[in-house]
Amino acid sequence: MVEYQPGVCNIGAEQRRARRLSGIGSFGLALGVVLAVALDVVPATTLWATAPFVFGGWVGLVQDYYGFCVAFGALARYDLSGSGGATGSVAEAEAVAADRRRAVTILAVAAVLTAVTTAPIVLLGGAV
Repeated sequence: MVEYQPGVCNIGAEQRRARRLSGIGSFGLALGVVLAVALDVVPATTLWATAPFVFGGWVGLVQDYYGFCVAFGALARYDLSGSGGATGSVAEAEAVAADRRRAVTILAVAAVLTAVTTAPIVLLGGAV
């Protein structure tokens, strides 16, 4: 059984799976944009449109990796029901602050990973 840990863990196995699948789906949409450019369906400048999808993909995968949902952290909630734990709200101010710090950290990590992965897509795609 998994238990809520402020700033560390606020989702269980089912919620982690949902984040992982949404991340993979988002990367799939980015790949669709790349394929559309490769097939000359849209211009190469459209490659910038991959950035939001790549960001969504990284957010999903990083949330899965850490077992922490950004939205739940921001809203002071947790859902560990898929791992035998409870679902509920976070009332303690220190715990809410720790959760929000973790949420910002996850978004920052996803933003850096997005920049690192999107820049080559755009640069290489524009050179082809």
